[in-house]
Amino acid sequence: MLKDGLPEDWKRELKSALDSPSFQELERFVAQEREAATIFPAEEDLFSAFRLTPYADVRVLLLGQDPYHGPGQAHGLAFSVKPGVPSPPSLVNIFKELEADVGEPRPKTGSLIPWAEQGVLLLNAVLTVRQAQPNSHAGHGWEDFTDAVIRAVSAKEDAVVFLLWGKYAQKKKKLIDAKRHVVIEGTHPSPLSASSGFFGSKPFSKVNQALESKGRPPVDWRLSR
Repeated sequence: MLKDGLPEDWKRELKSALDSPSFQELERFVAQEREAATIFPAEEDLFSAFRLTPYADVRVLLLGQDPYHGPGQAHGLAFSVKPGVPSPPSLVNIFKELEADVGEPRPKTGSLIPWAEQGVLLLNAVLTVRQAQPNSHAGHGWEDFTDAVIRAVSAKEDAVVFLLWGKYAQKKKKLIDAKRHVVIEGTHPSPLSASSGFFGSKPFSKVNQALESKGRPPVDWRLSR
């Protein structure tokens, strides 16, 4: 069963979504796809974001669209790649802005695991993809599940900062209680749009300012340690 890889704390928060007909159909779809084609990420990496960032620890939610579709790239964390894998263009732009914003030099690895371990939920709206076919698993039920994730995080009593890059992510703003939490919207870091507002937007320092304004500790964005 697809949901078997999800940690127990998240299963409790997402019970209604996991019991829904939409999720049951999604389980059948992903199982059929794994038999028919190469699907990323690997099954053991599917729920990495949830294992690395327990529900109780979430203080930032960074929303991506769907996984990288090249071999060895996707490992269950939005925008991140496995250690030793070259950083895709969007991630390169994230690192450029990270250096400009908080002075963190470009790391040797594209893995964002250190962020996830600090409570940054690196969530893609769609969690699987066919090799070399971006958005191939969009519209098959993942969006219902990840919308439920966003709602569950929005239901937390502790303030969370939601970082929404690009129009796709910003459509999810309606799922968030903006009175309790902080929503930071910005341009997507892809090469098509980074020069139109992502560079110079200082998202990392803005997130930390928002966290501190809510009495929560800032994120240590360093990856080169």
